Amino acid sequence: MVSISITVILTAVIVIALVFALSNGLHDASSVVATFIVCGAATPKQAIGVASIFGMLGAILGGSAVADTISKVIDLPVKSSLLAILLTAMLGAVIWNLVTWKLGLPSSSTHALIGGIIGAVWVSSGYKHILWGWNALIGGQHQLTGIVKVVAALIISPLLGFIIAFILQKTAKLLLRNAKSTLNNGLIKIQWGIAAALAYSHGANDTQKIIGIITLALMAGKGVSMNTTPIWVRFAGGLVMFIGTMLGGWTIMKTIGRGIFKVRVIHSLNSQLASASSLILATLIGAPVSTTHVVVGSVMGVGAADEYKMVHWGITKEIILAWFITIPLSAVVSALIYILFNFIFKVI
Repeated sequence: MVSISITVILTAVIVIALVFALSNGLHDASSVVATFIVCGAATPKQAIGVASIFGMLGAILGGSAVADTISKVIDLPVKSSLLAILLTAMLGAVIWNLVTWKLGLPSSSTHALIGGIIGAVWVSSGYKHILWGWNALIGGQHQLTGIVKVVAALIISPLLGFIIAFILQKTAKLLLRNAKSTLNNGLIKIQWGIAAALAYSHGANDTQKIIGIITLALMAGKGVSMNTTPIWVRFAGGLVMFIGTMLGGWTIMKTIGRGIFKVRVIHSLNSQLASASSLILATLIGAPVSTTHVVVGSVMGVGAADEYKMVHWGITKEIILAWFITIPLSAVVSALIYILFNFIFKVI
């Protein structure tokens, strides 16, 4: 068995967490700009530039409610063993993210992260140390907590995006039924502002998950509690998300922008507005959601409202399947990594 220091594991957790943020940028940022590009409102470079800048601002200024939720899904003492759990959980999530990115599947980075945490904690300490939050459902509590809160948010958020987008599209069709094609020029200008808001809300929600993990790791590595997240953690998470966004996930962009429904300017505007409002609401209540889920739901919403038969429902079934298998598969991957890690290394 190879001895390894707490400092080395802490460093590894931070590095892997930032790699996860990079893969998250590749995954979800491509969802943010997909319709923006496909409808012709912006070039790929322009769209990625807007998403990168405002996504980073969201990461730095977006508060800490989501980070608090992520840090409270497990019940483990702050000690060195927690570092090994966080490390293997992040590795499982990163591997799943990279595989689905390579395949062009718009799966959820949040699903992958939660699955990674569940798998690592289960094999290391037992399922009882996972804060499932069943009491919120069974005991009649008014506030959801733990895994139940996260899963509920992941399920409700794309449905909310779908409903809002559907209503917006139906309303737009009614109000603009006699509009001239020149109206598109004005809609494109408005879309730039909405794209910026969507990118900001993506950075505010998604980066907080990484911030929560790094803060937990710092507490475990140093053996102290923290009331606030160090500012350098926010900047680091925002910067790496910025880089991931700049690299882009072009295959996923094509899947969302063209594979679900033929998106035009009005569709892109309504789907972005629905996605941005859903993400902002989720961030305010501390619910970690998937930007990809929300955007896919909103694109399906505008498609169903406009031309139901033109929506490629077969592709959406594949996407939904990826959503359901992400948590269990990433949990298995992280569990296997933890077993291997525990067999090879001894923490000193």
